[in-house]
Amino acid sequence: MQRCLVLMVAVAALLGGCNRQTPEFHAGENPQYLSAWGMLEVGRGLTLAEGVTPYDLNTPLFTDYAHKLRTVWMPEGASASYWAGDALDFPVGTVLTKTFYYPVENVGAGFDGRVLKADYESGRTGAILSDLGAVRLVETRLLVHRADGWEAAAYVWNDAQTDAVLARIGDAQPMTLVEPSGAGDDASGGARETRFVYVVPNVNQCAGCHAPNNTTRTLSPIGPKPRHLNKAFVHDGASVNQLTHLQRIGYLDAAEDIAVAPRNADWRDASASLDARARAYLDINCSHCHNTVGPADTSGLLLEPYEPLGPKAGLCKPPIAAGSGTGGRRFSIVPGAPDASIFTYRLASVEPDEMMPELGRSLSHAEGVALIREWIASMEGSCL
Repeated sequence: MQRCLVLMVAVAALLGGCNRQTPEFHAGENPQYLSAWGMLEVGRGLTLAEGVTPYDLNTPLFTDYAHKLRTVWMPEGASASYWAGDALDFPVGTVLTKTFYYPVENVGAGFDGRVLKADYESGRTGAILSDLGAVRLVETRLLVHRADGWEAAAYVWNDAQTDAVLARIGDAQPMTLVEPSGAGDDASGGARETRFVYVVPNVNQCAGCHAPNNTTRTLSPIGPKPRHLNKAFVHDGASVNQLTHLQRIGYLDAAEDIAVAPRNADWRDASASLDARARAYLDINCSHCHNTVGPADTSGLLLEPYEPLGPKAGLCKPPIAAGSGTGGRRFSIVPGAPDASIFTYRLASVEPDEMMPELGRSLSHAEGVALIREWIASMEGSCL
């Protein structure tokens, strides 16, 4: 039976009787328009084609407060294999998409570059979008598994929000982030506005994050690792573990024992330990570089969640080549002293030669910085 999934902000609703376009895998050159892939269809809302499955992460990467819709599609009969410590081993023909969007105001007057600072994870349990008039689609990034490996492509949505165009050299869009009245520090009590430039990466910049092995420099996915995917998500109107769902639809080898899959914490989940939340946040935002073979391997800083909390994970670790990125601070983490720690300085900075992560954001994530500050403040001990 043919189906179409219209993804709501809070729930994925199943509709019948829709004539959906068919996904198409392009084995060679990337087409000029996103619509040629057949993964997403624009109507009143954004609809997924048959077989295009949304997924979510326990703790997602921060990108300037943008909301994200993540999907996976595989050719008929193909499935991924399970790798506990790395991304799923996806077959050739897999297409991963990630669509970045913002809530907007003054919709009737047309888009003026103003986007709302809302909970950037509010769409995570359903992901998108019964009414495209309430949001601004910015870009859709693809990771495509071709015969010779993964390739990245970015598509920028047009002003009419009807399609997205291939952006080989990336793009930069000036925007103004608007916080609701009372949420900022405007003395008049009005909304606080922050101007920033939203950056769509070029191909080389994609490799800056998606080449987690600094020797091979081959691209690979970051988000779809078992520890990020191991969570409940609404599929076909019912909440189900995502790994279980992928097995049910044939996208993950059913022989794999997912009952023992690792699970990262949700960084916002107050019922989880502060350590688990902070380590999950550093994992998704930093460990694709800060691992034993990553682009930051010479730093000696390892931020995967299973690294024991010691010098390699930053505790009382002096910098090796951070330059001005230290902010004059001596150690990555000083127990009980976030204001003396390099971690909080670099996460809070927006200066290109200081900030971490160094790609993928123009703004600092205030809530994420607050989490890491709280985590460091809770530590006991001394670096003396």
